Amino acid sequence: MVPFLTISVIGCLADLLSKQATFAWLGLPLADADHTQWLISDYAGIQTAVNRGALFGMFQGFTLLFAILSIGAAAGILVWLFKHGAIHDRLLAIALGCVMAGIAGNLYDRLGFWHAADTPTNFQYGVRDWILLQWPGVFTWPNFNVADSMLVCGAGLLMWHSFTRNPPSRETVIETGEIE
Repeated sequence: MVPFLTISVIGCLADLLSKQATFAWLGLPLADADHTQWLISDYAGIQTAVNRGALFGMFQGFTLLFAILSIGAAAGILVWLFKHGAIHDRLLAIALGCVMAGIAGNLYDRLGFWHAADTPTNFQYGVRDWILLQWPGVFTWPNFNVADSMLVCGAGLLMWHSFTRNPPSRETVIETGEIE
């Protein structure tokens, strides 16, 4: 229980605080100005963006649907943890903590808790992104945030878990009610 809660809370706070600080510093993205702050010139920088869609900006404008799916995913994680015993598997609890942190951080934005009354309509209820990675002339990765990174790490750990852990025998699950 401790790894799940710790990662969920600290990951979500890191996401929300980093978004708040970055957007207070650089403001909303402006169409007529490049406000990128380069950490490694032309390769890694900080640049604000607001995504009202899903992964890589796809499906713009379906904010309510993505919020509902996020709430459903969070509920599914809690059921998996507490009803189906995933809380007893440390790696699985860590992975699900990462995913929950990512869901919570981005859901906060999708529900509109971050924007002020004077925020332009095209930014309201969007997810705030600020990390920029690119290889000049080759590709620019879509901006992302700490919550997105938590989701990717959680998904990677879930895949690792699925390939490295032997499922418990049916008898063990029936006898103990827990997944080893």
